[in-house]
Amino acid sequence: MGWNAGLEPTGQFAHVWVLETYRSLTPVERIGGQFVGALVAAVVLLGLVQEHSSRAIAKSRRSPIISSCLGFPSLLVVLTISSTGYLILGSSLGTFFGVIFVVFGITVIPVAAVVGLVAIGQSMAARFGRDTLWFGVLCGSLVCGLAGLSLAVTVVLVGTATTLGLGTLVRILLGPGGTTSPEDRSVPPANKI
Repeated sequence: MGWNAGLEPTGQFAHVWVLETYRSLTPVERIGGQFVGALVAAVVLLGLVQEHSSRAIAKSRRSPIISSCLGFPSLLVVLTISSTGYLILGSSLGTFFGVIFVVFGITVIPVAAVVGLVAIGQSMAARFGRDTLWFGVLCGSLVCGLAGLSLAVTVVLVGTATTLGLGTLVRILLGPGGTTSPEDRSVPPANKI
């Protein structure tokens, strides 16, 4: 064929062993692993960037539809960039750009998933009368752990949480930089009669 970038067709997914390993675990191991993984990731994220993460979770709870509508195309873009980076890793161009694209995806997707899981957990916890952030972390981690009973439920939950979280992060990054509270304005807005 001439030019070969190390992308020979193998007939199967390159990392099929990850799915096989996940399926070989017992349901109790999957539940425990997903619960502990979600809990540790949420505690680390909320501990490192307390103000920003709590603001992101509050924003995603206020308007989840808008965040999801922005999150789905954003998730497609991030997945496309990351998979492109993974595909070009074997070439000379991929040595520089591929690593950056893959690292971008590896950092953005888990952060978005944690923001979405905690927002879902806090919304569920509010139904039980506990509208605190840390109870939302616990409830979101429990839901993520219970989703470990089925691979399909896990994929749907994590996909929904990532879409919600990524849309919220996009809204925060591209949102207005000024004050939103009328009391914080130094000049009143022009009122039309």
